[in-house]
Formats: sequence, structure tokens, C-alpha cells
Amino acid sequence: MKLAAPTTLTQLEQAIWRTVAYVDLFDYPMTAVEIHRYLDGVPAAASEVAKRLVDSPALADHLSHQDGFFCLPQREDIIEIRQERRRRSQKLWPEAVRYGRIIAQLPFVRMLAVTGSLAMNNVADDADIDYFVVTKNGRLWLTRALVIGIVRLAARRGIILCPNYFVSESALTLPERNIYTAREIVQMVPLFGHDVYRQLRQNNCWASQFMPNADGPPLVQIPEPEPATWPQTVVELPLRTPLGAWLEQWEQARKIEKLSKQQNGSGESLFTAVICKGHFQAHQQRTLTAYQHRLNTSTDFADYTDKNQNNLRKSA
Repeated sequence: MKLAAPTTLTQLEQAIWRTVAYVDLFDYPMTAVEIHRYLDGVPAAASEVAKRLVDSPALADHLSHQDGFFCLPQREDIIEIRQERRRRSQKLWPEAVRYGRIIAQLPFVRMLAVTGSLAMNNVADDADIDYFVVTKNGRLWLTRALVIGIVRLAARRGIILCPNYFVSESALTLPERNIYTAREIVQMVPLFGHDVYRQLRQNNCWASQFMPNADGPPLVQIPEPEPATWPQTVVELPLRTPLGAWLEQWEQARKIEKLSKQQNGSGESLFTAVICKGHFQAHQQRTLTAYQHRLNTSTDFADYTDKNQNNLRKSA
């Protein structure tokens, strides 16, 4: 497919095109509702986005519309891919919730959310279940060790869990500010710890510069009652002692040394006392590079990118 970036569209129409172009990197056509929620950089009413999608002749030259989905021209084949991946995702969600509930009841877990492809119902054949975990301050590495135990139990049943991002309650403001991280924040599906989730969103309100319409959790939610907290509190008691603190320091030193050796030059992983970000595949950088290449095909988009980055620097 030869991609031609539009330069004759209005600001809103360009934002719509950018939104569709970004998710095209993941073979993901979008509905009008989804385009509005994840609209890139421009606040707009859902009705106005829907109207432009249907009534704009200029936008129609740069987007294809089929079966309720919008995609780039000559990319209609990804509509079938999305539908198949959605069916696969629906089979995986019960496992994500089941193991999510188990993890949420482990000591010191304060929030658990599904991220990655499952959060967007776009899982491939070999997809795993990505989790974002918030822990109590001072017990991140001990909590991670307990979670890994659940990961190993799930693997025996052929369920691949990937809790690849842990942060302490004191580190809810994520260190990276770009469209990739913003999308990870606004498309994550919180399963447990909704109060902490709301604090996470508040601490990362910068994400609204990228997606100003994406308030609250995604439209696709898994209603799940919060587990009782008293069993968790009881189990935590012996680990709140100096022995628990010693175990935390021992596990932290041991795993940071081991995981740091596995980075293979990836600048996306981060291991500290308050963050364990196990992103070893440089997926973020590949995505941002591919997306930037599309934006750079138009001066208008290059100007947009420069202005957006400048605004982020000012707000940092």
C-alpha cells in the first residue's frame, strides 16, 4: 500500500486521519465511536466526528469505510482481521479476569489493569495477557515475586500472563510522555483498584494533550466487583515487619541485577525501587518510528508533531 498523507484537510479531519493511521500500524480499523475517543490532539464532540466521517468528501478520499469500520485506503482486509481477533479476545477475557482477581488479592497489590492488545480486543494467535500492576510503597519487588508465582501456575494451563509493568503508589506519574504511552494509559482496562486507577489518570493528565476525548476507562469494560480487602490485609501483616522490608531489599537487588542484564540495549525497560518496566522488545520505539514516518510525509503533520512535543516539554 502506498500511503499518501493528506494536506488539504481541516484540523479535525487531519486528527481523524492521524488517529486511523496510528492504529493501522496494528491492523486495527476503527468505528466512529472509537475514533472519537482516541482522536489525536483535537477535542471534539462525538456528533461532529461522526458527521465529518460521513459527510466530508475530502476525508473520504483518504479513508475507506466498510461494515461500520474506517481504515486507510486499500486496507479493507484488516476489517476481517479485526473481527477474527475480537472473537479470539472474547475467549481470552474470562481468563484475564479470573487470574486478575487472583493477582488482585495478593499482598500489597493496589490496582490491576489489562493493557496491550487484549485491552483493544485485538489479540493475535500467540497473544498473552498483559497486566499493569500498582503496588503498595516499599513492597513492589516482593509483590512482583508473588505475581510471578501466579504466572507460572497459569502457564501450566497454557495461559500466558505478562505482568510487564509494576509501579508503586508513589510512582503513578509515568516517566515517558508520548502518544504510545498516552494510548497505553487511556486504553488500559482497570479490573480492580478503581480508586487508584482514577489517581493514575489524574497524575497523567498530560495524556489528554494527545487524546482529549478519552476521559475515564475505555468503553469496553469488564464489570467486576472489588474483592474483600480484609483477607489481603491479614496476609500482609507478617510482611509489614522488618523481615518483610529485608525480603523486599533482597529481592529488589537480586532482580534488578538479573533483569538489567536482559535488556539487550532496549531503552524501554526500567528497573528501580518504585518501577519495574519489563519492556524488552523495543515495541514502543518501533511504533513511534513508523508513526513518525507517516507524519513526516506532510509538512502539516510535522508542524503538529513539533508543537505537541514543545507543549509536553513546557508541562513536564
